[in-house]
Order: sequence, then structure tokens, then C-alpha cells
Amino acid sequence: MAIAKFFHTIKLIVELQEENGMLNNKIRIAIDGPAAAGKSTVAKKIAAKLSIVYIDTGAMYRALTYKALQENMNVEDEDEMTMLLQQTEIRLFQHEDGQRVLLDEQDVTDEIRLEKVSNSVSHVASHAKIRERMVDEQKKLANDISVVMDGRDIGTHVLPNAEVKIFLIASVEERAERRHKENLEKGYTSDLSQLMEDIRQRDERDTNREVSPLVKAEDAISIDTTSLSIEKVVEQILQAIEKKV
Repeated sequence: MAIAKFFHTIKLIVELQEENGMLNNKIRIAIDGPAAAGKSTVAKKIAAKLSIVYIDTGAMYRALTYKALQENMNVEDEDEMTMLLQQTEIRLFQHEDGQRVLLDEQDVTDEIRLEKVSNSVSHVASHAKIRERMVDEQKKLANDISVVMDGRDIGTHVLPNAEVKIFLIASVEERAERRHKENLEKGYTSDLSQLMEDIRQRDERDTNREVSPLVKAEDAISIDTTSLSIEKVVEQILQAIEKKV
């Protein structure tokens, strides 16, 4: 069985870009950074302003993690996770309210953002076999289209030749506050001090994993989002894009 079916996504992406006249002016924008640094929020806004496609690579790892937790599997067992991936269908598609994630034909866009998934996804993402197959699919998605892609290793591994590379950072305290606010807005129970510890631990795992660790690409532009509004961050990135392209 195929590890993930993205052909439907690619068709929708190409149709969207044909409508907006972007196919003859391809641009790939890589946005990396630690958990809760604002990558997804910023990437979506950049994609909307440029009329290009946003691809949330983290959603792919989150979907697999969510399924593993649902089936009470050991997320730290690479062979077990690889076998699960071979039996899993993950689809990303563009919707009027943003990217949606289908896991075995079930919409899990909201479920994969649960705290239990956030706390376990770095284990799944650290497995070499999982990353190899996921990254291969991510590269295919950006072969012939303009994209904004965010994650941990987009500029260093997935799209090393991206025209624009951004690395977002923010203090642990600020990132925990953001995640805490998001949880409360969604009606989830949230413990700020626990979130801070979870983020510290995830930073440690992401930075020190053997395969594609979280690291700033040499040619990436670093932006500290701690004291900046989303609008200011987007403005800085758009200025960087204008200079680079």
C-alpha cells in the first residue's frame, strides 16, 4: 500500500496556481523554527498574500502520531511506526478555510493539534525511516509549483535550494503563552507551566536528533518573533522575499 496519497493535493494546487498565474514564476519559501514560534500562522498569511500554496509538513507527522496514539502504539519504536506508515493514507488538500488533513479518509485537522499529539510528534519525526519517506513526498509537492512550506528542516533538507529561507525564533516563555492561549480558545484544558516544560523538552529532542535536526540554514534570515505581532513578522518576510526574488 502506498505510504501516502498526495496526487489529489497536487492537482488542486496546480489548478489554484493556474488561476492566479503563478506557474511561470515559481518561488519556494521555506519557514523553519521551533515549536510555537509562529511558523504555521505566518506561512498561511504569506501564502494568501502571494496567492501560492501553503504546505504544513508538520501535519503529516502529526497525523501519523495521532493514529499511533489512537492505536496505543509505541511512538518511540521506529520499526513499529514504519509499519504503521505503510498502512496509512495521509492526504493534504486546500479548502476555503485553509489546509485540511485527511487520515485514512477521516478529517483530523483539529485532532492532530491536541496536546498529547504535540508532546509525542517529535519522537515520530526523529525516526530516520519515517523522515526519509515523508521528506520524499514533501519534495515532490514542491517540484513544479510555488509553495510556502514550514517545518523544522525545510531550508536545510526538504528544500535546500529554496529561493527564500526564513528561521523564526521566540523565547520559551512567549511560545508557551501562545500555545496556552490557543488551547484556551479551542476549549482545551491548558497548564502554562507544563507547556513551558513540554516546549523545552521538544526543543531538546528536535535540536539533538540524529536525522535532520532543527538548525538554521546558513543562508536563512533569522527573525525573533518574541516581541513582534504576526503582521510585523509577515511584513518582514515579504520585504525579504522582495529583496531575494
